[in-house]
Amino acid sequence: MTTPIALTIAGSDSSGGAGIQADLKSFAALGVYGASVITALTAQNTRGVTGIHQVPADFVTAQIDAVFSDLAVDAVKIGMVAQLATIDVIAAGLERWQPKHVVLDPVMVATSGDRLLAADAVEALRTKLIPRASLITPNLPEAAALLDEPVAASEAQIEGQGRRLLAMGCPAVLIKGGHGQGAESTDYLVTGNGTVALAAPRIATQNTHGTGCSLSSAIAAGLAKGEDMETAVRNAKAWVSAAISAADRFSVGLGHGPIHHFHRFY
Repeated sequence: MTTPIALTIAGSDSSGGAGIQADLKSFAALGVYGASVITALTAQNTRGVTGIHQVPADFVTAQIDAVFSDLAVDAVKIGMVAQLATIDVIAAGLERWQPKHVVLDPVMVATSGDRLLAADAVEALRTKLIPRASLITPNLPEAAALLDEPVAASEAQIEGQGRRLLAMGCPAVLIKGGHGQGAESTDYLVTGNGTVALAAPRIATQNTHGTGCSLSSAIAAGLAKGEDMETAVRNAKAWVSAAISAADRFSVGLGHGPIHHFHRFY
C-alpha cells in the first residue's frame, strides 16, 4: 500500500493556527502524511503578526532537496513565500523535482491585515510560481492585487479576474469568496472548461484564523490521494466549512481563533 504524501512549503505560525502548522493538521486530518519546508518564522498569535524572520534561501533549497530526494511527494502546497530570493529557489526546486500537483496559495496579507509578501516579490509570484502551479487559490483581495485591479464586486467580475489569472499560465484558479458579503460564501473554480460556483452558508464566528491555509492544504491532500481537481476542491471546501462550524468549540486566544481541524475526531 502506498502512503499519500503532501509537502507544504510555507511560513510557521507560532500560535499554531495558520501556516505550516495548519497545513500539517489539515493533511493529518484528511489521512495524508505531511512533510514541510519552512520559508519563514513568524512571531504571531490570534491578534496579529509581531515579527517575521526569513529562512535563508539556500536553506529553503536544502529542505526541498532533503524531502524530495527521499519521500515520494504526491502534491505540494505553497503558502507564505515572503521574499524574492525564496520564490526563486522554490521555482528552481519545482523545476528540478517536477511534482505532479502544486497548489499555490498566494499569501500576501494575513487575516489581521499584516503584509506577508514583500512588494518586489509580487511580480516574481506572477511569472515564476503561478505558471508552475496546478491551481492557485487567491481570495478576492489577492486576486485583485495579482492583477492590479479593484476587488471584484460581482460574479461576472470574479469570473473575468479568474480568466485573466488563468492567462498567467496555471490551468485552474479558485477565487475564494470569504471576504464577500451575504448569507453564502461562494468560491469560484475557473478552468479552461468553464466556471463552477461552490456555495456554502456563511458561518458567524470570529474563529477563522488559518482558513485559507487549511483550504489550500486540504485541496493538496485530496490531489495527493488521487482525486481530480474539482472533487478535491469540493471535498476541501466541505471539510473547511465543517472545521469553521466547529471552531467555537475551542477557546484559543483573544483574537481570531483557529478553526477545528480535527472536528471529525473530537
